Amino acid sequence: VLGSLRDLPAIIQRAALAARPITQIIVTATDASANELAAVVERAAPFKIAVKRLPDISRTGKIDDSIPIEPLPILLEDLLGRMEVKLDIREVAKLINDRCVVVTGAGGSIGSELVRQIAQFQPSRLVLLDNNEFNLYSIDRQIAQEYPSVRTFARIADVRQSDRIGALFSQFEPEIIFHAAALKHVPIVEENPIEGIETNLIGTRNVANAALACGASAMVMVSTDKAVSPTSIMGATKRAAEAYCQALDLAQTGTRFMTVRFGNVLGSTGSVIPLFKAQLQRGGPLTVTHPNITRYFMTIPEASRLILHAAGHGMSAHTAQGQIFVLDMGEPIRITELAERLIQLAGLRPHVDIKIDYIGLRKGEKLYEELFSDGEKIEKTGRPGLL
Repeated sequence: VLGSLRDLPAIIQRAALAARPITQIIVTATDASANELAAVVERAAPFKIAVKRLPDISRTGKIDDSIPIEPLPILLEDLLGRMEVKLDIREVAKLINDRCVVVTGAGGSIGSELVRQIAQFQPSRLVLLDNNEFNLYSIDRQIAQEYPSVRTFARIADVRQSDRIGALFSQFEPEIIFHAAALKHVPIVEENPIEGIETNLIGTRNVANAALACGASAMVMVSTDKAVSPTSIMGATKRAAEAYCQALDLAQTGTRFMTVRFGNVLGSTGSVIPLFKAQLQRGGPLTVTHPNITRYFMTIPEASRLILHAAGHGMSAHTAQGQIFVLDMGEPIRITELAERLIQLAGLRPHVDIKIDYIGLRKGEKLYEELFSDGEKIEKTGRPGLL
């Protein structure tokens, strides 16, 4: 034992002076917390030493001692401090198994992960709708390879075209619809407000009306924390779409209309993480709009898993109508801290090797996001990770 974590910089320096430079650090404690991992990464960054961790064998299921265990790179999500929520899959299995399921926006970040997770529960038919041919092709091929027993139907469709959506719903008669199609980037929607309204609001109306007309059991709308006290056109369109689904759920008892609201997801297309990585590859600077801006984050698989559980809970329990389920996003994270940790993961020093520039808030952008508005009543669902 050469010392504790606080001694790591001195240990690295002594090794270098002894002509035995440390080139890699492996964290062997599989239960190391996010703060502990971050502390190792932070101390190793000035010396440009890669930090990796051993996988948790209890999760990988690897018990063959003859097969070497390879250390894994530490990912940004490992440093965010989110605890994995253990979920009961029985409600989801009951919701999906042997039923026809439609996913709109099936080629997008959330939509494609929903498709992957839904396929595990063996729906009778899985209908994939998207207006992006390549994204639709990609997720359709992936499901065909990984879940060959699942019957998929990939259809190019735009939720803004009510006749097309209505015809597809009449053809397939879906029982469960997950509505993930949306325009989600605040600056783009600010410059293209009509498109935002037609996709996020009118598109949701078209999908909801088609779900009602075909007698579907439930429609689940994927929403955003930007719908809370909206200051942007994107947020306002999503809040209006939420209200439409709430109104339909309250107006009748046949088809359930549920909304699931959450914050940012790590690694989604056009999100801050891919942007930071691209800027990092170019040698910086990383651009942040404001030193104090914060956002809620979770991983795409976690968000998608909780969407399915919200739907399962909404259908299995006799929940009140017109509800919006909110995913427990944990504590908000400063975007500056996110940028700093990403730089450190690359073995570089924030503000020294790579600069961080502050470029000012964009039109419609909030300094911080909220998950609830002042007029909304918060109730516990009794399900972990779900409000």
